[in-house]
Amino acid sequence: MPYALSEGGWLSLALFFVVIFICSYTGFLIQRCMDADPFIETYPDIGEHAFGQKGRLSIASLMYLELYLVGVSLLILEGDNLDKLFPNTSVKLASLSISGKQLFVCVAALIVLPTTWLRNLSILAYFSIAGVLASVILLASLLWTGIADTGFHGKGKVLNLKGLPTTLGLYFVCFTSHAVFPTIYASMKDKVRFPKVTCKFIVLLIIIEIDK
Repeated sequence: MPYALSEGGWLSLALFFVVIFICSYTGFLIQRCMDADPFIETYPDIGEHAFGQKGRLSIASLMYLELYLVGVSLLILEGDNLDKLFPNTSVKLASLSISGKQLFVCVAALIVLPTTWLRNLSILAYFSIAGVLASVILLASLLWTGIADTGFHGKGKVLNLKGLPTTLGLYFVCFTSHAVFPTIYASMKDKVRFPKVTCKFIVLLIIIEIDK
């Protein structure tokens, strides 16, 4: 988010709210698509219902490629952050030695891997509260530091047209949770409440991105 603002300028925040509206509305459209047939549970199912087998293959290929690339980028990010927090960490397994970013990428992958086997994401709801609390605490800490310690200083460009494409792309990356919306909807006991869940999910993502 700071980099996105530095590229597009302060006025680019207007685009952020446009992206919020688009992602919220498309979340509601996903619900309507899944309500069209009780057997629809995933994006490939939606693609098949709309365009047949070719639609299913096309949507499945794009979705799995996107999820793979997002997963790889997040693991790399996790490895970089943990390497800065715990420098010079290494592990030796027989003749194999793993250290630094590669070690933390492997550790993060092993921790996250079991969650990919879940068919019902409702189990993760009990663990997600920790992430919510962490985000709120971090946001409060940043605000307190800005108010009581360093203070807020207005800097940066008002608008940078050349940087708007990069800014817009980063804003959309903030809401890549659309990939799991069908799974969340299929896992809900009371599916009528999905619009409220979508709105709360968008608000939570905004808080997390502000922390970043």
